[in-house]
Amino acid sequence: MSTGRKRKARATIDRPAKPSARLVTHQVVEADPDGVRVVHHRVVDTLGRMFAAGTIDGDMLSAARDFEAAFTLASFDRMPSASLVLVHAPGTHMGTMSDRQIGARESVFRALDTLGGMGSPAGSCVWHVVGLQSSLREWSMRQGWGGRAVRHEAAQGILVAALGVLASRSRGNSRMSAAMERNR
Repeated sequence: MSTGRKRKARATIDRPAKPSARLVTHQVVEADPDGVRVVHHRVVDTLGRMFAAGTIDGDMLSAARDFEAAFTLASFDRMPSASLVLVHAPGTHMGTMSDRQIGARESVFRALDTLGGMGSPAGSCVWHVVGLQSSLREWSMRQGWGGRAVRHEAAQGILVAALGVLASRSRGNSRMSAAMERNR
């Protein structure tokens, strides 16, 4: 009954029957240096996923979106190696930035000061995850806090706490604005 040929064992890869409903991906199609088409799958919108899962509430999501918008308007996403001390040093020339960009930078710096500065876990996490839009896992493994890796669960807790502080800060600012309008 033996045919003389041996079958080679094939390695099997376990794949789920259908993609996880919680994992929202986006296809990014690029060409490598040789011109070959390459498709990458990137996870989209960490904050949206956290909101859909109930990890953060609407106020936290709104505060994160406000920080994200100010961060982009301030053009920090295009400055990967800039020193924050040089950018915000008093008396320095701001160059050709508009008043809107300067206001956005001040808003970002106020938010970071509220979170304890860039050296704090909350400030670092919000800067990288919300501002630079890195994944939470990437921040926790590569950047972490103080140059040390942070467990993913702890990183998620840091982000949730930081967004809670930003949300309470924005609620306080809106209450103050409403009180000032009533007093006029």
